[in-house]
Amino acid sequence: MKKLIDYINSKVLVRVTSLQTASVLTRIIAGILTSKAIAVFIGPVGLALIGNLQNFVSSFQRIAILGFYKGAVKYISEFKDDVIGLSKTISTIFYVAFISTILVSFLCYFNAELINDLIFPVYNNYAYVIQIFAIVLPFYALNMLSFSIMNGFSKYKILIIINIIGQILSVSIALLLIYQNKIDGALISVVIAEALIFLITLVGIINRRNLVSLIRVDRVSYSFLKKMSPYSLMALFSVVFMPLVAIAIRSYIIDNIGYKDAGFWEAMTRISKYYLMLVTSLIALYILPRFSEIDDAKEFKKEVFSFYKTVIPILAIGLFIIYLFKPFIIYTVFSSEFEPVEDLFLWQLLGDFIKILSIVIAYQFLAKKMFWHYILTEAFLTITLYTTSIYFIDLFEGVKGAVVGHFVSYVMYYGIILLIFGSSLFGVENSEKNDKIE
Repeated sequence: MKKLIDYINSKVLVRVTSLQTASVLTRIIAGILTSKAIAVFIGPVGLALIGNLQNFVSSFQRIAILGFYKGAVKYISEFKDDVIGLSKTISTIFYVAFISTILVSFLCYFNAELINDLIFPVYNNYAYVIQIFAIVLPFYALNMLSFSIMNGFSKYKILIIINIIGQILSVSIALLLIYQNKIDGALISVVIAEALIFLITLVGIINRRNLVSLIRVDRVSYSFLKKMSPYSLMALFSVVFMPLVAIAIRSYIIDNIGYKDAGFWEAMTRISKYYLMLVTSLIALYILPRFSEIDDAKEFKKEVFSFYKTVIPILAIGLFIIYLFKPFIIYTVFSSEFEPVEDLFLWQLLGDFIKILSIVIAYQFLAKKMFWHYILTEAFLTITLYTTSIYFIDLFEGVKGAVVGHFVSYVMYYGIILLIFGSSLFGVENSEKNDKIE
């Protein structure tokens, strides 16, 4: 435990403070300001529609760049001193992602009416918003490619500055659009946010104009693309399918209960997202690199339980405080119209607590590139989340069923994770040799 605390004090908290805290807090504040504006000027009905659009945008942005971001950061960092290797990396990522993005843009633009019918009720015609999204999608791809280059070259400071300025610009325009155009303005702000951040990113990459000469068609490498594919598929699975499941659940609530209740569920998931940002940032900074260093089950077990003993009690206290202050939180982030959201807190918080317990261990899939374990468990979670949510919505005849489904699905997911790593976490230690992690 002392090792964990020392590591956090000497490295993690310093890195979080210097590299991520300002950016994360900016995102949270921007999200709260936008949520408040939506609550005041639009209400729960609009929040439900905005939630569906945000989930759609999130999924198709990731599909467009084929989940390349994390793999790109890894290989750019690895080849930053190797001109040929770097050229192959950047060229392959750029051209493949460019072609993919253009195809997705055309798909969205010319099928805007169909997409509108799928993510919005048919009598709300926001196909033009989908077309705007299709037009600005290439700017998102360029932004993420630029971010991966700067991240790969460890340009953390400029990344944070760009993120902060971009968030401030995006929320400012979002608030203006919501004030002037209500729901239409809010929907437009969702689809143009990343394009606005790219305008700031351009300034950050001006000093790396020499990298443009490395982007060459003849340097596109199939073998490199093959190496990237596991990272791509693992990155794509949850970030694409989870938002689509959220759309399906929200649409089911709209069809069977009503707009307002769908808006209340969206409000609860937004509050959850805000406080989980801080927790997941710490976990990603410590757990993933630490698990990558571990080669035996004994050390893996030690790190998991050390993290549980050190961080989980603090998390539990934090979630309990959130539960106690739920009326104040709802009024601050939204408005008195969202008072029914209070009934959703208990199951959402319990589900989020189990979620953190499970992802701490599940990071081992990424650290050790356990491809099929990751894919199958994520598929199980995705299917379970949808089926349990629908079942409990019908059982409770209300939106409370969605948060109960959230809790139940993560309990089941955690059970699967414990089964997979059971021998490593609960098996008898062998002092004569170091067992492999199973």
